[in-house]
Amino acid sequence: MCLLSSSVALEKLTLVYCHELIFLEIPSLLQRLSHLVVHDCLNLEVIKNKAPYLYSFEYSGALVRLSLGVSLQNLDIDASGWDVIHYAGAKLPCMVPNLEALNIHSSYVRDILVVPGKFLHLQHLCIGAFTPDYDYLSLVSFLDACPSLETFILSAEPDCMEQESGLGYSFHDLRQMPGHMHRNMKDVQIIGFCSAKSMVELTCHILENSKLLKCLKLSTCYNGEILCSYNNNGKCLPMSRGMMMEAHKALLAVERYILGKVPSTVELKVEEPCSRCNALEI
Repeated sequence: MCLLSSSVALEKLTLVYCHELIFLEIPSLLQRLSHLVVHDCLNLEVIKNKAPYLYSFEYSGALVRLSLGVSLQNLDIDASGWDVIHYAGAKLPCMVPNLEALNIHSSYVRDILVVPGKFLHLQHLCIGAFTPDYDYLSLVSFLDACPSLETFILSAEPDCMEQESGLGYSFHDLRQMPGHMHRNMKDVQIIGFCSAKSMVELTCHILENSKLLKCLKLSTCYNGEILCSYNNNGKCLPMSRGMMMEAHKALLAVERYILGKVPSTVELKVEEPCSRCNALEI
């Protein structure tokens, strides 16, 4: 506390592996502090910010009590052992009402039922990494709580899926979420798109209820951006046979359920495994 109080010109504060830290309070004297980063401080229990112009906060670690201030506009949480999706829906609309960009990542989540508040100013939402049986269609309630949302990025891990494939179902068997319009959604990207029924349902829902949608990108590879065309060694990341088979089923799901729903005003980009680096031998 004394150290921070004497650092009135501080603009960015980064704390990493500070295991002795239990209570972090940022004093109001730090008028110029705009960026706060806290990573893996194992014993931390509380983060309380009083700096009036904190703009961006990045956190990774276990659940802590947060008080961040109304000036925050960019928030990135990489959760460990707690359901950050439920936490974000329940706590953040009131805690950070001016939030414009939210990135949340967790491997421990349940299905979303209700998001009681609204992210009135949120324009960019990135959600990633779920449990194998996650119901992706439940994310509609989160999207519905973001009336200004323009960009939505979903990152999944298809090789960890334990869900039924949608390939065995007809269009009439797919669930729908009526009454949920995403009026400002323009760009959607799903990294790790697979044939899981709930993911197909979510994709169809977005196409049917996002009237301003301009671009839908479906990558059938997890971490699909690390391809040979971008990698320094000229090779894609290797994929297991199971991952390649799921990517093949995902392409079939796109052909069967998605293509017919894409309006002429929407650009559909489908990214599939590289035939040179990850060819599927049947």
